[in-house]
Amino acid sequence: MGMTRQELYETGKSILSFAHWRNRLVFWCGAIVVGMIAAGFAYISDYAQKLFADMASAHRLLPLAISPLILGLTGWLTARFCPNAVGSGIPQAIAARVADTHEERSALLGWRVLIGKIVLTAMGLLGGASIGREGPTVQIGAALLYWGGYLGKMNAEMSRSVILAGAGAGIAAAFNTPLAGIVFAIEEMARAFEYRYSSVVLTAIVFAGASSLSILGNYSYFGYADGGYDIGRDFVAIGVIGVLGGLLGGLFARALIDGGKHFYDFCRKRHFHHPFLFAAVCGLIIAGFGLVTNGATYGSGYEQARAMLQGQDTGAWFYTVAKFITTTVSGFCGIPGGIFSPSLSVGAGFGSTMSLLFPAMPVAGAVLLGMTAYFSGVTQAPITAFIIVLEISGRESLPVPLIAAAVIASAVSRLICPISLYHELAKQFIAQEKAAHLE
Repeated sequence: MGMTRQELYETGKSILSFAHWRNRLVFWCGAIVVGMIAAGFAYISDYAQKLFADMASAHRLLPLAISPLILGLTGWLTARFCPNAVGSGIPQAIAARVADTHEERSALLGWRVLIGKIVLTAMGLLGGASIGREGPTVQIGAALLYWGGYLGKMNAEMSRSVILAGAGAGIAAAFNTPLAGIVFAIEEMARAFEYRYSSVVLTAIVFAGASSLSILGNYSYFGYADGGYDIGRDFVAIGVIGVLGGLLGGLFARALIDGGKHFYDFCRKRHFHHPFLFAAVCGLIIAGFGLVTNGATYGSGYEQARAMLQGQDTGAWFYTVAKFITTTVSGFCGIPGGIFSPSLSVGAGFGSTMSLLFPAMPVAGAVLLGMTAYFSGVTQAPITAFIIVLEISGRESLPVPLIAAAVIASAVSRLICPISLYHELAKQFIAQEKAAHLE
């Protein structure tokens, strides 16, 4: 049946209303700003990594002094001025979506957190920490759109969609992958999706990707690689890499959740629990591994992953172990920084190592499988995992092996870590904010 004249009138009135377009303009304009800031953040992060690399190459032992000092200072500044900027930023965005009040959401996505996230993540990279900028960009995107929505007087339900859009926009802009941003927003951030606001959320994510693309150019994050898969030939390899990748990813998630607490208790007993001293001890560990790997474990791991995708031998098995440890230590040392790029780099090292066991498979194929399986094991978001790897490697088709490895890895990871890493950490932030606002 068609709409009545009154229904048509009310629909037209709603569409032409100021509030209707105001909300959409907040989404879309905010998403463009997210893309621009994400591009600027990428330049700052790359410069910080390059500056550290130049210092480390000029004086091989210098990181043993620089890393503890800079990371110690970064840890202290984070704890003193913006404690909710610590870590990836994705758990804070998830927590903000389910927070009950504006006070709780603004504590997780406030302006101090936003500025601190950019500055302190860059400082972490300047200190050689094994961190990335993608997770922080999620929190930055969520914060920017949330405050735009708050100033635009959006209601609580709409604010949750704004945070969701900002988070997805952050991924789209950080990786230059709009499709991955959309999938991430649905699978990892929401675990559900508000149909009512779906169109503006999705278009905001696309706008952010387009904004970043216009500044950074059309590029593939890790270059272009083709796995050259053959299901009959690679059937066993897909299963083995999926299982082992999920196992490693689950162990990393568990180490990040529980390992940091145990290490902090260890340092507390020896009076190294002050934020500066604790982060400095972690910095010394990171510098030590960087020294024995000739600097390979410093920073995001972008160059190493790209090299392994191109089939270059970088001592993959030892690199995988060292990068796994330095990323874990960087993750709980009390500084801002994401785990997306380092996790993809660990996955690349794992895949390159596994290629030795399956010589019939192209090296690039094993590396892509390793990246997908390990990343899926860490995040327990299999769709996001294979879509991100698909887009950052320049592939245009959906290879079934990547999907299979992601699903297997996610299932195995849940046996070790029943609740996903980001949602477990989000619970901690929610509890902290509720406790803080009850005092």
